Amino acid sequence: MARTTSVKKALRSLTWLLIIVAGLAGLNGYAAAFAGGSWLPKLALDLEGGTQIILTPQVASGAANPTAEQLDQAVAIIRQRIDASGVSEAEINTQGASNVVVSIPGTPDRATINRIESSAKLEFRAVLVSDAAATSAVGSASPTPSPSASDAPLQSTPSTTPTDGSDQAYVTPALQKQFADFSCDQVEAAKTNVAPADQPLITCDVKEQGRQQFKYILGPVEVAGETIADATSGQNANSQGISTGVWAVNIVFNAKGSDEFGKVTTRLNALTGVRNQFAIVLDGRIISAPTTNTVITNGKPQITGSFTQASSKALADQLKFGALPIGFKVQSNDSISATLGASQLQSGLLAGLIGLVLVVLYSLVQYRTLGLVTVASLVVAATITFLIVNLLSWRQGYRLSLAGVAGLIVAIGITADSFIVYFERIRDELRDGRALESAVEAGWKRAVRTIIASDTVNFLAAAILFILAVGNVKGFALTLGLTTLVDLVVVALFTHPVLQLISRHKYFREGHRFSGLDPRALGAVYRGRATFREPSAVSGTKRAPAHNEAKKRQTIAERKAAELEATTPGNKKLASSTKTDGKDS
Repeated sequence: MARTTSVKKALRSLTWLLIIVAGLAGLNGYAAAFAGGSWLPKLALDLEGGTQIILTPQVASGAANPTAEQLDQAVAIIRQRIDASGVSEAEINTQGASNVVVSIPGTPDRATINRIESSAKLEFRAVLVSDAAATSAVGSASPTPSPSASDAPLQSTPSTTPTDGSDQAYVTPALQKQFADFSCDQVEAAKTNVAPADQPLITCDVKEQGRQQFKYILGPVEVAGETIADATSGQNANSQGISTGVWAVNIVFNAKGSDEFGKVTTRLNALTGVRNQFAIVLDGRIISAPTTNTVITNGKPQITGSFTQASSKALADQLKFGALPIGFKVQSNDSISATLGASQLQSGLLAGLIGLVLVVLYSLVQYRTLGLVTVASLVVAATITFLIVNLLSWRQGYRLSLAGVAGLIVAIGITADSFIVYFERIRDELRDGRALESAVEAGWKRAVRTIIASDTVNFLAAAILFILAVGNVKGFALTLGLTTLVDLVVVALFTHPVLQLISRHKYFREGHRFSGLDPRALGAVYRGRATFREPSAVSGTKRAPAHNEAKKRQTIAERKAAELEATTPGNKKLASSTKTDGKDS
């Protein structure tokens, strides 16, 4: 027997669903076997514990303590950095009037800790002196005087007022001596990350394996990191647009930064030697000191160096979200226990199980055998949701908190509500006198609009909550939005196709009393405008409720038509005549 179009569509939908589930399961299996994943999602700070890092501000000598506004700004920036790294469910708060406490689920790697404690204070300074050069520019500006017998203090202020950031007048005898005595292992002690922006700076470049470190004298800050509008990472490309395989950080300045950067590169492009270099300083260390080969006026420079994909993304994220208003150092790094623990997780799962059992019992009582479709749909939805959450845990660092578990529990009611809407639409069509196969298709057309509207509202609420909220509330919003999307997939690719198939089965098509689709148990059968026919097999005690149910389902137009028909004198007379004729006959 040839398959009908509805059966072909149903089988096609179920096939796509099977492909989706198999694909998700395959990715989970690959992650668990080869990519360091697991068959269970990672738990958040409240359920598993993690690491607590206390950051203490670093300020220049004689500077005032950080303000509450600076600490709040630092908390916001650190939270953005951690979220961008893929670590979720972290807690960042202030402690007292100075410290910042960062609590992260699990054990963070060194890169994550660097993201947290790094100030990401980016500065662009012109190079004045570098021991990387074959000949030093120091002697050309102001030769080092020979020590006198009186050991008179060396001149520490410029003899002439510097005209720009590349002026060698900044290199005083005192600064030359300080440069000569400076060692690159003194960078931390010198607090170069909080050095004054309007003064020259002695510092070193970042130490790299297999390469010698060099020290520099830099001019004052000429372009500040605060003028960066955006920063991204990617592989560098040559003039033909072909990737070179070298990772770089692409910066976009705002209008002020573009103007400043254009003026500086215009000046440096005309200079030679080390004075042609422009040092890019991050937290007091030089991450790159490229030569200026061209004037950059579009405000889109590129930082290149010994970057990896991870380090370039970390730097881009730090620059994108902004530098911390103050420098920090790690005061302590300790492991902490779960704030809620396994018992709370078990209680949450138990609550979800109770809710699931109640939904199943209600479905079986209300819809008899049809309720099994609800149970099967919930199982499919739970399977897809679990696999997606596990993938998010592996790829995006998502961690399941108790709030996230609450979002999954709420999803049980949302999912069951979609099935109930669909089943009731089918019952309405059966009351309308349709056959079951026709009722399934007509009911779906009516139900799908309601389901999409309802799920859209739920998803928008979850999306807004996810964008505006922080901490555990984000976990709740994520699971709520995820399960809402899964609900649409399950209803379209499982529930509807299954009903298309079972509608052809004799047990349901003939309306068995336990099928949940018995027309005689559904009340009056609609037969036309404001007219209802009651099934003859229904007893007199059940006819009144059935008739009342039918009246409730009339539209406003049908009710007005019925009232008009009842109040029209001609209709009353016709009814009386009909009654008399019936008696005479």
